[in-house]
Amino acid sequence: MTKQYTKKDFASDNEVRWCPGCGDYSILTAVQKTLPELGVPKEKFVFISGIGCSSRFPYYMNTYGFHTIHGRAPAIATGVKIANPDLSVWVITGDGDALSIGGNHILHALRRNVDINILLFNNEIYGLTKGQASPTTHYGQKTKSTPSGNPSRPVRPLHVALGSEATFIARTADVLMKHMQGVLKEAYYHNGGTFIEILQNCHIFNDGVFKNILDKKIRDDRIILLEDGKPMVFGANSDKGLRINALGKLEVVSLEEYSVDDLLVHDVKNPDPGIHFMLADMEPPEYPEAMGVIRAVKEPTFGEQIRHTMKVHAEQAATPNLEKLLYSGETWTVE
Repeated sequence: MTKQYTKKDFASDNEVRWCPGCGDYSILTAVQKTLPELGVPKEKFVFISGIGCSSRFPYYMNTYGFHTIHGRAPAIATGVKIANPDLSVWVITGDGDALSIGGNHILHALRRNVDINILLFNNEIYGLTKGQASPTTHYGQKTKSTPSGNPSRPVRPLHVALGSEATFIARTADVLMKHMQGVLKEAYYHNGGTFIEILQNCHIFNDGVFKNILDKKIRDDRIILLEDGKPMVFGANSDKGLRINALGKLEVVSLEEYSVDDLLVHDVKNPDPGIHFMLADMEPPEYPEAMGVIRAVKEPTFGEQIRHTMKVHAEQAATPNLEKLLYSGETWTVE
């Protein structure tokens, strides 16, 4: 009989040490509340992090874990998953860790469809090193490293994931606790690599960075909670929606002028990523910010492909012969 776990079972006895008000606390709570509901022994979970504020996460989980090196968590996670496919492997990373020095590792983990879950905490700043511009910092923003304004265009995390042909892409936020838990569950049940951008407030070095989206007073008009198979309705009074116009572009419409039947119906399994790119690209005030699972398609995982290749090779290989191997292929005679 499987043990019935609680949130407390997944909390370690290490003191949680993030700044007061940090959004990381909410993400930690969401994860610790979600895992017991999966009915999986805690020994089956592994949390792997790189470097940054978010990377303390494995210390606070009463599971297996690695605190690795800057940007390389996806590579370690790939090795863990290939070595033991039965484990549920989660990568905890930040916008700086994942998208600067770790950009290459994120890209290849996603394109290979490694069956790991990547949680990217995005606060658009380097918090651990005290407030420098990160890859996701907005153009023109003044930071410790860009006192005259950030001269670079920001990296869009979901664009990176879509460009890497990730099979599962989602977005949520630290203040959307129940929503976050739902997204985490869907990621767990997806067979393949998952990428979740979590908008997270850095109370000390970038406070209020998502206030124009997530403030309670305006939130319902600034975000849209996507549901697979449901029309794209949003607004404080559920009086707005998204549709594709005659030019093939997304547009916001009033449900006083259009009916629900005119709206775009969300399809996470659509093999054409065009609509998914449009949803990931939306930004207030013209559009609502998309929250929820944007894309979830089925493709062979990296582990499945490796095991298939090994099986085929084993079936085709002749009896091992060391002498034949040494003298096969291109050889040279040195006189």
